[in-house]
Amino acid sequence: MIGHIPLLTFAVLFLPFIVALCAPFVVRRLGHHAVWLLALAPAAAFVHFLGFIPEVAAGEIVTGGYVWVPSFNLSFSWFIDGLSLTFALLITGIGTLVVLYAGGYMKGDPQQGRFLAFLLLFMGAMLGVVVSDSLMMLFVYWELTSITSFLLIGFDHRREASRRAALQALVVTGGGGLALLAGIIFIWNISGTTQLSLLVHGNDVLRQSPFYFATLLLVLGGAFTKSAQFPFHFWLPNAMEAPTPVSAYLHSATMVKAGVYLLMRLNPVMGDTAAWEILLPFFGGLTMLTGACLAIRQTDLKLMLAYTTVSSLGLLVMLTGFGTEHAIEAAVLYLVAHSLFKGALFMVAGIIDHEAGTRDVTKLGGLRKAMPITFIAALAAAISMAGLPPFIGFLAKEEIYYALAQANPRAILFTGIAIIGNALMLAVAFAVALKPFVGKPKTTPKHAHEGPILLWLGPVTLALGGLLAALFSGAFHAVVSTPMATAIAGEPRPVDMSLLPHVGVPLALSLFTVALGVMIYTKLTLARGLMVRAFDAAGPGPDKAFDRVISGLVKLSFFVTRMVQPGRLEFYVTATFAMIALVLLVPIFAYGEVPSMPSWPSEIQFHELTFIVIAIIGLIAVLTAASRLTAIVALGIQGFAVAVLFLLFGAPDLSFTQFMVETLSVVIFTLVMTRLRLWPSDHRGKGQKLLDGSIALACGTGFALMLLKATQQPFNASLSEFFGAYSKVIAHGNNVVNVIIVDFRGTDTLGEIAVVMITGLAILALIRVRSKPSTGADKAGRA
Repeated sequence: MIGHIPLLTFAVLFLPFIVALCAPFVVRRLGHHAVWLLALAPAAAFVHFLGFIPEVAAGEIVTGGYVWVPSFNLSFSWFIDGLSLTFALLITGIGTLVVLYAGGYMKGDPQQGRFLAFLLLFMGAMLGVVVSDSLMMLFVYWELTSITSFLLIGFDHRREASRRAALQALVVTGGGGLALLAGIIFIWNISGTTQLSLLVHGNDVLRQSPFYFATLLLVLGGAFTKSAQFPFHFWLPNAMEAPTPVSAYLHSATMVKAGVYLLMRLNPVMGDTAAWEILLPFFGGLTMLTGACLAIRQTDLKLMLAYTTVSSLGLLVMLTGFGTEHAIEAAVLYLVAHSLFKGALFMVAGIIDHEAGTRDVTKLGGLRKAMPITFIAALAAAISMAGLPPFIGFLAKEEIYYALAQANPRAILFTGIAIIGNALMLAVAFAVALKPFVGKPKTTPKHAHEGPILLWLGPVTLALGGLLAALFSGAFHAVVSTPMATAIAGEPRPVDMSLLPHVGVPLALSLFTVALGVMIYTKLTLARGLMVRAFDAAGPGPDKAFDRVISGLVKLSFFVTRMVQPGRLEFYVTATFAMIALVLLVPIFAYGEVPSMPSWPSEIQFHELTFIVIAIIGLIAVLTAASRLTAIVALGIQGFAVAVLFLLFGAPDLSFTQFMVETLSVVIFTLVMTRLRLWPSDHRGKGQKLLDGSIALACGTGFALMLLKATQQPFNASLSEFFGAYSKVIAHGNNVVNVIIVDFRGTDTLGEIAVVMITGLAILALIRVRSKPSTGADKAGRA
């Protein structure tokens, strides 16, 4: 309820950011033991969100926050239902384990404090994404995840590969963020609300809008780039340049699932349309196949897991948009299962690399006796990833086939995609969990041994979580799966899948998937060779295309910069006045706003006519001046004539200002002319003079027409009356003009003074520039 501020939730949302500021100092004082203290922050947040389970499981929605900018309907607010609560628990729970894991993995690293600070910032940003009620608050956190992931991926900034991967991730996800911002603006204008808690109950307001498809494409642009959907999938495997704790967190619970979260969140108001049910399954299925095939060709443990994450994200997007009754339930189960087994397997890959010195699966073997705890955690997580009982991955796979298996061409197509993708992921799962541990021991760069508790605590806990969720599926569904599925569907969706499989077609498909996966695993070397040859034959992929696009952008930027910024003041002045002329004249003639020409006043006074003639004489003198100094003095004649006219028409203060400006201008210009080495007279050719004269005439005409149009409008005296009434009362000044300048627009006046001062200093610096005489050594060097 906006306006009511539960301070504890407010503090929890800011806790990761506060602890991140303290992390470097804590690590400096306590060493690697500091992780136990720092891990208390995400652990406390996890416990806090656990407290919402009874309300959310009962079907309640928790909102809170405070109004930020009332005039724009902006607020700092949160929205906690089954979907956001599950994500919050995954982010904080796995985040606690990753912080502890990082303490063991980064032990001895002099930059450990900086790394943990970035990690906690990343955690806070992702937490903000999933609990935000305000659309703008969600976008701010969304972009913050891109920035913090950039810092984490490029943590080892001395390596070119890390810098490239970080830049690539930032460009791709940042570009998607701009598309999402446009989509949010569309949603805001269509629905008239900025609160997700109101939007998801807005019925068909978005679906019935003529701008629905444009909004959908923009939202998909943000979601697909963040969740690495084809053809934007290439940035995610390259992000493996980050330290393994980042990979484990990035792939299991945070940034890559932000796009999936957004699609699930908007499903009640943007789903159930032909576009939704075509685009999401198509790109999701294509991503699933692409990621699984690319995973098979890898030999690096982290890259194998990274590409299977791409595949899994594709499966989640496909299920979210598939549109059948049980697809949402399957997506919910698979999302939780994937978070648990993928986080565990990435940590296992990091332990192997940390303790054995390599991640190349072809150079590993026989580590089971040296690393028994790691082996057990890896095997348990792989069983869940393969979709075998008694782990939650089995529940997810069975529900997937139960949702997809239907007797129509569309369902058959995507069921086939799911079978192939799951079989390939089974093969990769056991390649990661078995190849390094079984068989004959191989010589590794380091003497392999079991890691410390900080390293194996995370994978063991996550693997055990996958087991308990399946064994106690009834309780798990009541507090997690059902509330989450209900939030995504926008209507009650009870989940009742257990270790007892769906007998019939789903079970047959599951058994076929296992058989196919085992066959691929036994022929892994052959399958890897086939994929290498296939992708090599396909030519350079999106990763190389990204480099070419960036190179092209750099060249285009250089060309445009050289064209519009050639380094010649004459060009800048000409372009500026040409643009002024266009801005003044085009709207007047394009929109038919040409003013009526005034009739010459019959009662013009002789002295007024005299100063008009003096101004004309000054203009002629400027145009016919033989030298620049003469032209400057003649230009001052015009200014003084205009100042006198101001005086005659009752504006003495303005006239005085004009006198001062003209006097100072003539003096300053004269001094500058005597200091700079310029041509004594105008040396421009006739063509240049004609161009400059045309632009000057256009500018003068434009200003004249604009002033005529303005003076022909009815005079609105409200502002004059306001200043007249309040200058004495509020500012205690009799001179209205002085009061306006000093009080009512004092800040503006201060800015003008600052501009004049800076300009004067710049002019002084230019005047004082002197070319240094060349020394003998300089002459000798040039020779």
